[in-house]
Amino acid sequence: MTFKVVGLSIALMVMALRPAGAADDASQAEIRSALTEWTTDFNGAKAEKVCELFEPDVIADIRTEPEQNYRIICNRLKQALTDGTRTYYYSSDIKEILVLGDIAVVRLVWTLTIKGEDGDVTKSIESGMDLFRRQEDGSWKIMRYMAYSQ
Repeated sequence: MTFKVVGLSIALMVMALRPAGAADDASQAEIRSALTEWTTDFNGAKAEKVCELFEPDVIADIRTEPEQNYRIICNRLKQALTDGTRTYYYSSDIKEILVLGDIAVVRLVWTLTIKGEDGDVTKSIESGMDLFRRQEDGSWKIMRYMAYSQ
């Protein structure tokens, strides 16, 4: 390993171990709120709003799928919400939010329930990690995420 990698690793560990301050608590609350709002928008089939949580240069790594960008992610979400043959419902279980300045790491589990026209229900449970970045307007958006079906 190079000196830069070792130094960065040590710095990240020290930052992660420092006690959370009031600014971190406020940032955690803002991120929770953003995730809650996104879930409400998705479950309300507000296709025009579901892409607002992501930065334009977002990259997603989802097990068994090729790397995805903003266009692919948004198209997939919008197609799900305009699919007249199924109903989609997301819920999340936030395990942890670590705030490191203008970057935050969120460890969570998403559960997607899909109900078909015939009444069949399918559930998909995905553990994941979302990397948020504070935007110039103060909001938080996902810049990277990884999801793994259980």
